[in-house]
Amino acid sequence: MAQTLSATQQPQQHISTVSDYLLLMKPRVMSLAIFTAAIGMLVSPMPSHPGLLLISLVAIATGAGAAGVLNQWYDRDLDALMTRTHARPLPQGHIDPAEALSFGLILAVLSVMVLGLAAHPLAGFMLAVTIFFYVVIYTIWLKRRTPHNIVIGGAAGAFPPVIGWLAAGGEASAVMPWLLFAIIFLWTPPHFWALALARRQDYKRANLPMLPTIASTRHSKSQIIAYSIMLLGATMLPTALGLASGYFALLAAILATGFMVALLRLAVADDTRLTQRALALFRYSISYLFLLFLGLGADAIILLGGTP
Repeated sequence: MAQTLSATQQPQQHISTVSDYLLLMKPRVMSLAIFTAAIGMLVSPMPSHPGLLLISLVAIATGAGAAGVLNQWYDRDLDALMTRTHARPLPQGHIDPAEALSFGLILAVLSVMVLGLAAHPLAGFMLAVTIFFYVVIYTIWLKRRTPHNIVIGGAAGAFPPVIGWLAAGGEASAVMPWLLFAIIFLWTPPHFWALALARRQDYKRANLPMLPTIASTRHSKSQIIAYSIMLLGATMLPTALGLASGYFALLAAILATGFMVALLRLAVADDTRLTQRALALFRYSISYLFLLFLGLGADAIILLGGTP
């Protein structure tokens, strides 16, 4: 840890590159926001001009990137302490913190303005709420204070399909976008707690109160199982409410079976296999969410471009 701190206190001279700024935007998180927002657009029953939808996706991606930049700007001290994040541009001194802050704020304002003007003011407002929630509520307020950080903060990652639905002209009072929100919201705790179980020493080093760092392994597993059961139940609701076909229910059941297998393997894992099994669940959960939402998009196409 001393070596890491020394490296961050005396960074080598580095000219910022486009790659540094892209990494600052958390491209993996940004790609998930783009994908789920696109599915939200696809399942919306309202026809929209493809050009406006593309502009909306770019704005949503920019907003997600802005949130990532501001998150890394605030958390640069923690990132320097963790093996998983110490190579990020700010801890390495590749970008000046003041430049990162300005970059994030500019992206945030532009993304909200563009989405509000090109798509719908409510979509722009929801994007602003999402950025605020991720940066202020999760990053600044919750992350360093409570093990419930991921549970509450996970709402930020669950908003993109709702924003995509609104950008496509869908009504905010409709059930479907909030089902998509619920699925991602319930998916977030088991996804991140599985990672935290595997990297618990890393989180302890940064003194972050992730559930696996302050609770027993048994309690952490029980919470992962509880949220996973709620998640798997929520994936059956689109079909149960007549918003998706039986084909989607079959896909959800198949994916849920794989999820349960990974979950059970983690539940019975001893200390020697805990990290391996936790990482296996973490990785499967990524594929799970991608295939589940892809199935929803395909189902919307089968049902003639949207659900009623």
